[in-house]
Amino acid sequence: MRETVQVLFAQADLLQQLDHPGSDLGFGEHAVGDQRLGDDLLDPEARAERRKRVLEDDLHLLAHAPHHLLDIRDPTEAYSAAAFCEDARRLMADIVARGKLPLLVGGTMLYFRALLQGLDDLPRADPAVRQKLERAAAVRGWPALHAELAQADPATAARLAPNDAQRIGRALEIFQLTGKPMSALLDRAHAALPYRVLQLALIPSDRAVLHQRIAARFDAMLAAGLIDEVKSLRQNYALSADLPAMRAVGYRQTWAYLDGETDLSGLREQGIAATRQLAKRQLTWLRSWPGAVVLDCLADDLDAQASALVSRHLDPVRA
Repeated sequence: MRETVQVLFAQADLLQQLDHPGSDLGFGEHAVGDQRLGDDLLDPEARAERRKRVLEDDLHLLAHAPHHLLDIRDPTEAYSAAAFCEDARRLMADIVARGKLPLLVGGTMLYFRALLQGLDDLPRADPAVRQKLERAAAVRGWPALHAELAQADPATAARLAPNDAQRIGRALEIFQLTGKPMSALLDRAHAALPYRVLQLALIPSDRAVLHQRIAARFDAMLAAGLIDEVKSLRQNYALSADLPAMRAVGYRQTWAYLDGETDLSGLREQGIAATRQLAKRQLTWLRSWPGAVVLDCLADDLDAQASALVSRHLDPVRA
């Protein structure tokens, strides 16, 4: 069976550097990861649609380590877990065929799970049901629908924020169409990934350091032109605040700033708070992730530990 390495981590710059000769980098999550391995990796939810601008710093990284599934969607386009799995499997097969090692890097646990275990045949989106849910949300608010989801599908509700309109809506839509919770359908997933996967979970031993890095990461995004980026996207695409791409951490708060709903200080505070909430949910997933080898991302010998694990994974006989 072919090998691959999966690196799971929460928000901020937990990966200082991940170099492996002959490796191609896989996927990350929106506005997450290391300053180097952040939202310009292969993105499971196509959140980082940076079609107009790539930082010089990122250009150096892209030249050093190939990244995939960048620049594949406009911010107005949706991107499903099924589409991601199809794209990722195709790219992984190509990487392996070239004699290289796919590295799957990021923090989107649902998409990792879909890729590793396969997706069950979930029902297609139903516009009528979706519109009904959106009307209900307009009257009652998404937190109320989140509470409703907690009754129907507590496992899915537990990993979603109360205002995560896209995922709450999809989970309720699936429940209304099938009468079954989405978590139960995902548990019946099939067509598991045909690779022998080493799963490394990078979890900080000091939560305070994680929070410091989250703040530094968001400040770096602001300094790198986040506001101008969102302003340019608004000028060049027919966007609205409820589109999935614009609900990403950082984009959502910047949109509110451009609409005059908050000032620059509020944008920063809200963006950092939202990132910390996202990191908390990701860490909850990581700690219960089956088969993951937990590493302290703050350890001085992190590189040595990870390298040893990868070496044993790639050559178990000699190890």
